[in-house]
Amino acid sequence: MVVNRAQAKASNREARRAEAEYDGGLIVRAQAGDRGAFHELVQRHERRAFAIAMGLVRDPNDAREVVQEAFLRVHRSLEGFQGGSSFFTWLYRIVTNLSIDFMRKPARRELELSEHHDLSDEQPSPFLSKIDGSDPLDVVRRREIAQRIGAALEALPPYHRNVILMREVEGMSYEEMAEAMEVSKGTIMSRLFHARQKLQRALADCYQEQIGKPPVKARDSGEDA
Repeated sequence: MVVNRAQAKASNREARRAEAEYDGGLIVRAQAGDRGAFHELVQRHERRAFAIAMGLVRDPNDAREVVQEAFLRVHRSLEGFQGGSSFFTWLYRIVTNLSIDFMRKPARRELELSEHHDLSDEQPSPFLSKIDGSDPLDVVRRREIAQRIGAALEALPPYHRNVILMREVEGMSYEEMAEAMEVSKGTIMSRLFHARQKLQRALADCYQEQIGKPPVKARDSGEDA
């Protein structure tokens, strides 16, 4: 099991390295005025950018607005991009900051207080795949779990929700997360630890229903970055 996890992490690191190298070539071309190269950058990353924004703002229309503004900012700033970080890390930081700014808008805060947001079929949990052709009762159970996860995620403050999405959904390393959020690696590890604890408390009864025993208390496992 440990060997498999190490192999998966090594494979993930290699995939990210290859992605960054390919993106670097597209950036050079885009900086030289190649519109097709920039369009390819957008196509390669818009789905993940939307997933990031969706995980934070929790509304598809708002997420699309955030992503559109993020790529506009990328386009305006691309000439000055020096490649000190990967393109995706840079984009992640822009999308995250825009999402947090969006959530701080007074109109947005009033809307959150007046509406009850739950997880519908059009807003699937990033942790659970959509199921087609499965047992109807199993589909209902998993949708209920997805709703519980969505509610638990939404109850987290943005900086905790963000580290969960980065680590558990995007599989980013601690270093990449620290770079994207412009904080230290230690801060990232602390936020992730506390975010996992909060999720575990919020989902303890759900876990017990599914597994038949309470979850093991979250602790700092010392996992590899």
